[in-house]
Amino acid sequence: MTNQPSSPENSPLGKAARYVDHYAPGLLFPIAREGKRQEIGVQSQALPFMGADLWTAYELSWLNPRGKPQVALAHITIPCESPCIIESKSFKLYLNSLNNSVFADAAAVQDTLRRDLSAAVSTPTQAFSVGVQLIDPDRFDQQPIHELDGLNLDRLDIECSHFTPAPELLNAATHEAPVSETLCSRLLKSNCLVTGQPDWGSVQIRYSGPQIDQAGLLAYLVSFRNHNEFHEQCVERIFTDIWRRCQPIKLSVYARYTRRGGLDINPFRTSFPQGLPPNIRMARQ
Repeated sequence: MTNQPSSPENSPLGKAARYVDHYAPGLLFPIAREGKRQEIGVQSQALPFMGADLWTAYELSWLNPRGKPQVALAHITIPCESPCIIESKSFKLYLNSLNNSVFADAAAVQDTLRRDLSAAVSTPTQAFSVGVQLIDPDRFDQQPIHELDGLNLDRLDIECSHFTPAPELLNAATHEAPVSETLCSRLLKSNCLVTGQPDWGSVQIRYSGPQIDQAGLLAYLVSFRNHNEFHEQCVERIFTDIWRRCQPIKLSVYARYTRRGGLDINPFRTSFPQGLPPNIRMARQ
């Protein structure tokens, strides 16, 4: 079964919600990726990137056959080629619907999540599979915290005057020898597309090609501060702006956003085939 995507304005965001505590997969609210991609000149049929959205669910619970509550963490991987994203509040409401639902074991919960989330990001003509991994409580203390690797752009003492996306701040030394660098910043902030509530993130940029001006890159990342877009859309905008204006040979952009409602969303986009980054949370998450 697949769901038809709808517009963000029709989602549960910013609206009073009745919390359903028995299994209700219909709560999941898909939103088509295509509209925002058209804004940045990207066609889903010919994406300039590949990758996935890495989610972590920290508030996952259900009942075992004896009625005893169980808890787990969940790592969720949604391919960026899927036609839809899942609106995060609807995801939280869906997870809450498991709270008083009985499952035979954790494997049954994992299978249910995989089936329902896969249906939500698919359409009748495009089916995609979502990856789900459950972490049981015995492994909670094995979950690491690690900051993004790379040269810290935040060390630069720059003046910031742009607070909506300003790709004109990006430039690279296109007439000099190419370099390979990994750069990162903790100063990424954007706002929810519907509610305007702040979304706080860190971003890592790996590239090979003309050396990117670091001060301009940092100012560009800061320019998202008052911008209203979902996490996935911001990262695709960042990738596309750098790809077009700096002309790297290879590029990957990875953002880790702080959690909201027990969920964090961490989009990864890359121009070349490579493994996904490990879903390891940062201190602020």
